[in-house]
Amino acid sequence: MPQGETIIRFERVSFDYGHNKPILYEVDFSIRREMKMTIMGQNGAGKSTIFQLITGGLKPESGTVSTVPNLTIAIARQVIPRDQLDLTVRDFFQTCFIDKVYDIDPRIDAVLEVVNLHAPHDRIVRTFSGGQQARLLLASALIQDADVLLLDEPTNNLDKAGITHLRQFLIDYKKTCIVISHDADFLNAFTQGVLYLDLHTRKVEQYQGNYLNVVDQITARIEKENSANARLAKIAIEKKEKANFFAMKGGRLRLLAKRMREDAEEMEEAQVDVRKEDKTLRQFTIPNQEDLIGNIVSLTSVGIFKNHKPVQKKIDVKLGKDQHLLLTGPNGIGKSTLLEALASGSAKGAKIAEGVVVGYYRQDFSTLNFGDTVYESLKAVAKGLDEQEMRSIAAGFLITGDAIKTKIGDLSEGQKGLVAFARLVMQRPGLLILDEPTNHINFRHLPVIARALDQYQGAMILVSHVPDFVSQIRIDETLALE
Repeated sequence: MPQGETIIRFERVSFDYGHNKPILYEVDFSIRREMKMTIMGQNGAGKSTIFQLITGGLKPESGTVSTVPNLTIAIARQVIPRDQLDLTVRDFFQTCFIDKVYDIDPRIDAVLEVVNLHAPHDRIVRTFSGGQQARLLLASALIQDADVLLLDEPTNNLDKAGITHLRQFLIDYKKTCIVISHDADFLNAFTQGVLYLDLHTRKVEQYQGNYLNVVDQITARIEKENSANARLAKIAIEKKEKANFFAMKGGRLRLLAKRMREDAEEMEEAQVDVRKEDKTLRQFTIPNQEDLIGNIVSLTSVGIFKNHKPVQKKIDVKLGKDQHLLLTGPNGIGKSTLLEALASGSAKGAKIAEGVVVGYYRQDFSTLNFGDTVYESLKAVAKGLDEQEMRSIAAGFLITGDAIKTKIGDLSEGQKGLVAFARLVMQRPGLLILDEPTNHINFRHLPVIARALDQYQGAMILVSHVPDFVSQIRIDETLALE
């Protein structure tokens, strides 16, 4: 493991979002030069907050975040900011620098080569697919040639070739890199250490080793602490019972009883806080619209992109009740564009039966109104559900307490995904359209989501670049947009 100088240090750092949302409590950790680190933790635990504290975008309530002098930091965020979607590629990269860079075109070509994306510099960012935008985000961090590279969910939207390319890049990378991701196999390829952020204690524990070794270490530590707690609790109970017995006898035995009670209290204090492992979603189903008959959706042609130009491809696909279609193809072929057109009813060559309710999960969550509270967002689709039923469904997606009063725009990307799934349950769709539904979602939740999709009995069209996830879902037909 590289043993360079310490370049980033957190000392007793605490941070709250307002009065009701503590995120970090007296956190200590350090990052050495040339280390490749992963940040682990549940959705909403504060992983992206740590990045913002490192870059100076946020300031701690107490404690200090210190970096060595002149340290440069570049961050590849999860999504392109909405106000940058209508920029050209050239202007998008220019936003990475405070001062205008006059020789930026060759630098753009160099970083686009690294991320395996070839695009004209005057093309508008919005016209790229989700996977291509993910590559642009990574390239926007690389073009800065910073000392520290921060990657927030960099595999989201990437196809298999893109993930392989990025994995090899990080293995060969010679500078410091800190990654937030839920992709265990991807992380294990290059990780040298893990910062584990506990949602409940709001502390960060630092581990050395590759990703899967660290997961094993955390599991073993939890089991050891729980076992020690059980032993201390048992002895404390025995001492209390003996103390009560001796206290009844009176005289000098009362002093012995007092000491025994004090010993029991010490043992109870010696018990460590029980770690609550990441909560997993409750098992759920997505109810389908009733009275579905015949063809729910028919496709006679689809629009795809060939050499950055749209073309129509003739096909013959019909989906009825309880039929699942997987849409495949490389980044940029037009999968998300097709799903968006289908959901809006504007897809050329597509016909959705009259009266069919469409449930649409978008990878950028733009179907959600970011100004709404979670409660308002759920209420808008809660057909015939009373308050208690609505809150019960929300709780199954870990939306409890103050979270339901939070604005969608203030949630983590993973929490937005859980809200989107809760809305689908309430919508009771006849046609389910899902564009990369694993993005940003904690890997512990994925088997539960896969099971719900597998059991869905309406028509379903799915796009996903995660083979392990897809393998858990019944697929009746695959349409390859090659």
